[in-house]
Parts: sequence; C-alpha cells; structure tokens
Amino acid sequence: MAKTVKFITFEGGEGSGKSTHIEHLVTRLRQEGYHVLIAREPGGTEVGEQIRHILQYSKQSAAMVPETELLLFCASRAQLVREVIQPALDDGTIVICDRFLDSTEAYQGHGGGVPRDRLRDLHRLIAGDFLPDLTLILDLPVELGLQRAQAHTRFERMGRDFHERMRSGFLDIGQREQRRCVVIDAREELAAVSLAVKAAVRERLGAPL
Repeated sequence: MAKTVKFITFEGGEGSGKSTHIEHLVTRLRQEGYHVLIAREPGGTEVGEQIRHILQYSKQSAAMVPETELLLFCASRAQLVREVIQPALDDGTIVICDRFLDSTEAYQGHGGGVPRDRLRDLHRLIAGDFLPDLTLILDLPVELGLQRAQAHTRFERMGRDFHERMRSGFLDIGQREQRRCVVIDAREELAAVSLAVKAAVRERLGAPL
C-alpha cells in the first residue's frame, strides 16, 4: 500500500488549469468518502486574503520589489499553515492547496532573482521542515498559458522572459524533487490531464480514483 498522502499541492504557471483540476480531484475524493479541505496561496485566511489583494490587484503593487513580494507571500503562508493546514491535517483531513512553497521558488526565485538559500531559510522560519506529501506541477508552454490566463492579475501581465524563467523553475523543482513531485503535461485535453492527475494521486494515495 502506498503511503497515505494527506497534503497535496498544485503548482504551475499562469493558465495551467490548477483551479479546474483541483475542483475535479476534490469532487472525486469526496465521492470516495475522503474528507478534503481546499486552500490557496496567497490567501486562505482573513489575513492571507488581504495580502492576496495587495499582491495581485493593488495598483501600488506595480512598484513592489521581489523581496517585498517574498515576505508578503511568506506572511500569508505562515498564517495559512498554522491556522488552516496543520489543524486540518491533524484532524485527518486531506488538504489540497493551490500553490505553496514551490511557487515562491519559481516566481520570486527563478523569476525575480531572489537566491534559493534565502528562500529555504525563510521557509524553515515559517514552517520548519513542513513539506507537501505530493506536488502536482501542471506544465505548458508560456505562450499558451498566457493566452488562457487573459492577464487578470499583475503576475499574468509580467513579461514573457519572467514567465519563461518561472516555468524553468518549476521544471527544475520537478526534476530535483521526483519523490514528491509529478510533472503533468497541461497541453493535453482537460479529460486527459484530469486522468493524469487522478493517476498520480491514486499511485501515492492508494485510492481507487
């Protein structure tokens, strides 16, 4: 029997379909009788949602430097882990989170140029050795992702070079962390991607999805 996976994260660039596939997976898991909680970063708590608005929609955020972004994301994560994720896991609930620490490495690290050792130190400060049990990285070419996303947030409006660096970051994480991460080709039709997601979770969770 595979290890029981309790904390699953979805990662990927803009327009990769994370929200859609989270919804599909949660529906199926609940049909199988699992208790599931959905979280998201930034956000997921009252404090986190205020940070989310600043990061993604505030007009003043255009002048934000990568270090400021990083600290705001970490503040939101610290609140989310302590207030939502850890209590749910302790209660035996499966938690599925839309983005977590890997987005910080891909966006603020590879995209924004913050050194990786600083990212690791900050994560240890706010969450210790806490990591997802399974991370699903939905990958697709930058041009296609930006077409799908339609530039609703500040990050979606960043230049193509930034998004190429960010995509390379996610692929680097997937290669480096193969025991935790599964990279899924998000160019495929929705049904095919959904099947790949369920297959990855079935393998790790041992659930008949």
